[in-house]
Amino acid sequence: MLTIRLSRVGKKNRPTYRIVISEKAKDPYGRALEILGSYDPHNKNLKVDGDRVRYWISKGSQMSPTINNLFIDNKIIEGEKKKATKTATKKNVAKQKEAEKKKKEEKDKEEPKEEPKEEPKEELKEESKNETNEVKKEENEEEK
Repeated sequence: MLTIRLSRVGKKNRPTYRIVISEKAKDPYGRALEILGSYDPHNKNLKVDGDRVRYWISKGSQMSPTINNLFIDNKIIEGEKKKATKTATKKNVAKQKEAEKKKKEEKDKEEPKEEPKEEPKEELKEESKNETNEVKKEENEEEK
């Protein structure tokens, strides 16, 4: 599977990154299929060939979460940001669960629950009673 990701280049304590496309299993610092652009995190300077990025995405390549978020921020692609975390610690997992609970509570508040309507049932009961009463009256009249 092909992946668009960052490959570090530059001096010590002053990194710059190449945006490359390569096999996911391969070393990102090795040979890449194509260099799509560069990113300087100190100046927040992003240089990318947007057409080539869209081409590779259309061919089915994936993106790392960091690249996905960079492209969305710079409006190269559209979509939702992804969470770019390395490991799940107990603290992070607990925070995520709390956030999910809050979202569910907000959804429940926004969507009022529909209570079953009892009125139509009562009306149906009354109508059925009326019909049975009419049938009984007819039977009584026939007997007389």
